[in-house]
Amino acid sequence: MNAERLALGTILVAVLVLALKLLAWRLTDSVALLSDALESLVNVGGAVMAWMAVHYAKKPADAGHPFGHYKAEYFSAVLEGIMIIIAALLIVQQSVQALGNLGETADWGRAGLLVNGAALGLNLIWARLLITRGSALSSPALIAGGRHLMSDVWTSVGVLVGLGLALATGWAILDPLLALFVAVNILREGYGVVVSSVNGLMDSAAPEEERAEIEELLHHAATGALQVHGLKTRRAGVALFVEFHMVVEGSMTVQASHDICDCIEEAIQAAFPEAQVTIHVEPEHKLEPSGIAPG
Repeated sequence: MNAERLALGTILVAVLVLALKLLAWRLTDSVALLSDALESLVNVGGAVMAWMAVHYAKKPADAGHPFGHYKAEYFSAVLEGIMIIIAALLIVQQSVQALGNLGETADWGRAGLLVNGAALGLNLIWARLLITRGSALSSPALIAGGRHLMSDVWTSVGVLVGLGLALATGWAILDPLLALFVAVNILREGYGVVVSSVNGLMDSAAPEEERAEIEELLHHAATGALQVHGLKTRRAGVALFVEFHMVVEGSMTVQASHDICDCIEEAIQAAFPEAQVTIHVEPEHKLEPSGIAPG
């Protein structure tokens, strides 16, 4: 399943989960379940934005965007993180109001908890799918959506367990207190989504394991060159940008150095099909102490 279909599926799942959670809230009148439903409302908005971003990010490079549209997904993820934080603040407001107007746990009804449990199960299945496939597709929007849903899952687990205890003990105060717990958890997740997405917009380097693999590829594929140095990498959604300097003997022909560049590009793109490689060829007096020596 490709990224765009996953994003469309996320919208459908988010709407269904929201409907189930709103039903659970109506059956119980629990502020904790209302807070859970509010987070799912954010999920719907986030899912729509993620689909739009994934769709736009697929557009090929053009004259105005010569490096492609990959970063569109990061904008979606940042906006989703902000929406998560707003939802958390709304939950805090609801919880504080509820603390001054405690109801009876007997009015909640166990059917609502069962409905919310069904929504939890659906969220769990889809969240794991989004994280797994999003990582495989290097899609920030899908990964952010999956992380958000997993936060929703753990929040729902805490709410259901807590409300079960409240029903067993009759302590109605557990309801707004659990809602505050939900808010703190959502704030943490929203902050994490925003930070990771902003890092992507700021051209953060590829993960260390990817850089190490690229260095190993350069060591083996740059045969004929004297050295490779100045390696820089960055991720932009699914795309991986790699650039470096390659030092060759001053007497080497342009054709020979070009052939080495082709070998390097083929090796990197075999391991990272989404890679875009830029190589700057330099003469031997540009050797540096910290360069990579071809093997």
